[in-house]
Amino acid sequence: MDITGILKVKGTAQQVSEKFKKREFVLTDNSSQYPQHIAFQLTQDKCSLIDQYNVGSEIKVHFNLRGREWTSPQGEVKYFNTLEAWRIEGSASGNANKMESVSETFTAASEGDDLPF
Repeated sequence: MDITGILKVKGTAQQVSEKFKKREFVLTDNSSQYPQHIAFQLTQDKCSLIDQYNVGSEIKVHFNLRGREWTSPQGEVKYFNTLEAWRIEGSASGNANKMESVSETFTAASEGDDLPF
């Protein structure tokens, strides 16, 4: 599966155990009426895949949907899903500068606006 969106949050790598490392990031998908903020996980040697991208960059994420079952000590069964990214494509320079430019243009254009809302 894959999805394209804007990189919203880029977390740091976490060493969960001696043999397991993970890193999370969030992608904003604006393809529907309401933006969706989707959390992905990178594991092991894939943790560095997000390094070259800046927050605000448009990226395409290839991922696998993972699910697991967990039973609590009290016997309650819970289910968890993970979106595990395995490939990221996009421009390393990103759209951060474009976003700042649009914001500056909007601010400059609205300074003389005297509308009450």
